[in-house]
Amino acid sequence: MDQEHHAGHFACHSCDASLTGQRYILRDDEPHCLACYEAKFANTCEQCKEKIGCDSKDLSFKERHWHEKCFKCSACTTSLADRPFATKEEQLYCSDCYDERFAARCDGCQGVFKAGMRKYEYRGQQWHEECFLCVECKQPIGAKSFIPRENQVVCVPCYEAKYAQRCTKCSDVIRRGGVTYKGNPWHKECFTCTSCGKQLAGLKFTSKDEQPYCADCYGELFAKKCTKCTKPITGFGGL
Repeated sequence: MDQEHHAGHFACHSCDASLTGQRYILRDDEPHCLACYEAKFANTCEQCKEKIGCDSKDLSFKERHWHEKCFKCSACTTSLADRPFATKEEQLYCSDCYDERFAARCDGCQGVFKAGMRKYEYRGQQWHEECFLCVECKQPIGAKSFIPRENQVVCVPCYEAKYAQRCTKCSDVIRRGGVTYKGNPWHKECFTCTSCGKQLAGLKFTSKDEQPYCADCYGELFAKKCTKCTKPITGFGGL
């Protein structure tokens, strides 16, 4: 306080009561007795609506104020002093009560997503990392590739082992492209002439005893010959 006061004139700026030997508080360099300071300047508690006195701890959050004893969870009334908390519609909640009432939940186990948990989202649903599983092997998908099947997810190894098309010739999984002939799937590179091994995809071919042959080989091996020109008489289908 910059001003000097004679002992007989050292008084409360608001009520003029003597402050000699009394506790007081300065505001804008003006002394106030405790009663006047609390009446004019103390914050009002959000919970009990009483003034937060000079001898009470004032806890504040987003320009709102509470007595320490009033700063508690709206649901379980646990004190929130020195504890993590969250707000919903202006109400305070301890982290447990907030999670129980408002936190997003896993579509697998229905448990809540706590702070720091990794969340996997797919087709409008969300899972804990340990709940986002392959429907076949029950192992977590994690960052691995997967394939959707009937609203479920299947890891690539399980999908290939159980559901993927396999080549009629080599029995390996057909991962891309492929050729279908008479209802059977083939790798493009496996769909070849039974005689010469030429790839048949995009070419005219026919079959003999369920085996495919290119036009040239079929003509040479199986077709009847024209009695006049001796060339094979063929009629070929295609893919």
